[in-house]
Amino acid sequence: MGRILAIDYGNKRVGLAVTDPLQIIATPLETIHSQDLLAYLKAYHQREPLEALVVGMPRTLLNEPTDVTSAVIGLVRRLRRDMPEVPVYEVDERFTSRMAHQAMLAGGLSKKDRRDKATVDRVSATLILQSFLASR
Repeated sequence: MGRILAIDYGNKRVGLAVTDPLQIIATPLETIHSQDLLAYLKAYHQREPLEALVVGMPRTLLNEPTDVTSAVIGLVRRLRRDMPEVPVYEVDERFTSRMAHQAMLAGGLSKKDRRDKATVDRVSATLILQSFLASR
């Protein structure tokens, strides 16, 4: 089995999370600049074969597109074109940032660490991945 990698896409930063090879546990991986995402994914896929990619699809509470939704749709198209051997799934990411803050608070992270947007992005990607794993 290959790993599953989740993406919490933002215009500046991208939070990444990945499963273990048995696809049981989701773990925060890294936060990278959005411009470096495709190169990072291709390099990662060569080192650790990916079975799937999971992309968080941003929507409002009224299920309408956000200001980032069109960029994420473009990302999904590029991933499907540039990495056709890896299936790409979309997951509703509403509430993941709020849930990430709650998880970090419950985990005892300091106020300074909870304000770090890169940490929030990684935890959000992990929540997206956990949601995907639970839905299978």
